[in-house]
Amino acid sequence: MSRSIFLSAFIYGLLLAGIISLRGEFIALAIPFLLYLLYGFWSAPESLDLHVERSLSNDRITPESELIVTVTITNQGADIEELALEDVISPNLTIRLGSNRHLLRLPKGSSHTFAYTVTGPRGSYVFDSIYATATDTFGLIRREQTLRSDERLLIFPEFRKLKHISIRPRRTRLYAGSIPARVSGAGIEFFGVREYQFGDSPRTINWRVSARHDENLYSNEYQQERVADVGVVLDARASVNMFHADHSIFEHKVSAAAALSDAFLSQGNRVGLFVYSGFLGWTLPGYGKIQRERIMQTLARAQVGVSSVFAGLEHLSPRMFPPESQIVLVSSLLNADLNVLIQLRGRGYQVMVISPDPVKFELGLLPPSKEVEMAARVVRVERDLLILRLERAGIHVIEWDVDIPLDQAVGPLLMRQKRVL
Repeated sequence: MSRSIFLSAFIYGLLLAGIISLRGEFIALAIPFLLYLLYGFWSAPESLDLHVERSLSNDRITPESELIVTVTITNQGADIEELALEDVISPNLTIRLGSNRHLLRLPKGSSHTFAYTVTGPRGSYVFDSIYATATDTFGLIRREQTLRSDERLLIFPEFRKLKHISIRPRRTRLYAGSIPARVSGAGIEFFGVREYQFGDSPRTINWRVSARHDENLYSNEYQQERVADVGVVLDARASVNMFHADHSIFEHKVSAAAALSDAFLSQGNRVGLFVYSGFLGWTLPGYGKIQRERIMQTLARAQVGVSSVFAGLEHLSPRMFPPESQIVLVSSLLNADLNVLIQLRGRGYQVMVISPDPVKFELGLLPPSKEVEMAARVVRVERDLLILRLERAGIHVIEWDVDIPLDQAVGPLLMRQKRVL
């Protein structure tokens, strides 16, 4: 109950008691409280007319980076003796410096500016409201207003860049790039030998082969290098991400997907991102910096999902990817995923799996014991068998110990990928 309502009820009780009992002292006792209440109504603002401006030092940062939020409040109405302000922020954000709550006096036409510094984990955050509460000098009358201001903050996943990723999809696009295209032309990788043609550079003449023929010269052919279509699939199912005591390996997968997407785009490829969670999130393929921005925004919002419909990878439809393109799956893998991946491989897709090691990750969360060690051995054997069956199907699987940065653990392996026909 507010003070004004309580005081009004008290005054009404005194006046009623004085009238019923015909005793003037009750009425006299109510007069000071009545004057006190009237002064509160007189000094309190009739309504709030506040204008807010909020600015962020940056609208895109990485985890643990600091962001400065600056808020300016302007009073366009009557004088406010006491104004409490609270800039509402996500509970996942942490205030490092300053405060998002302020108490001040704000005369008519004046402004007040305050700033504070926040940091937080990967995610998408909205700064959409500021709660303002104005009271009179005695704190009897309260006026409230919610000020709307729509600023958005994206905290992108943090990752270390990969230098180069070697892939060999069956089909490439027409534009020049860094992927051998299985056709002759300008390039650096040897493709074959043919008869010398007018206009060939003397540097391409294969003198050793030409020496075996008296009448003809022969030139080297090189394999054209082009760009390709790459689909990066982020496995966000709870069954492969959540472990003992709600510990999650998902953030490592997000960082890996970000590093892979960045590397493929830097090589000039057309890249799309597919988030396989409680729903299917598809970022259409594209090139360059704009596509990188789209993918990073999607990864900033990615969350682990629980769904009985998407418990398996059977909804990873080939129709979502260009024919005979490269698919890169970032997943800890389940035994039930084997058939789906083999079917993709059978349809002509080159499939690569970057698989964070769930056995070692969960083993580090459990107390050491003989039972835990025995269970880890059994799970390790099952996982090794799954990986062996995938590799026999022509799927390139790279295990990743998440205690080691991705670029150090699997970077060299990505640069010399096995050639799969």
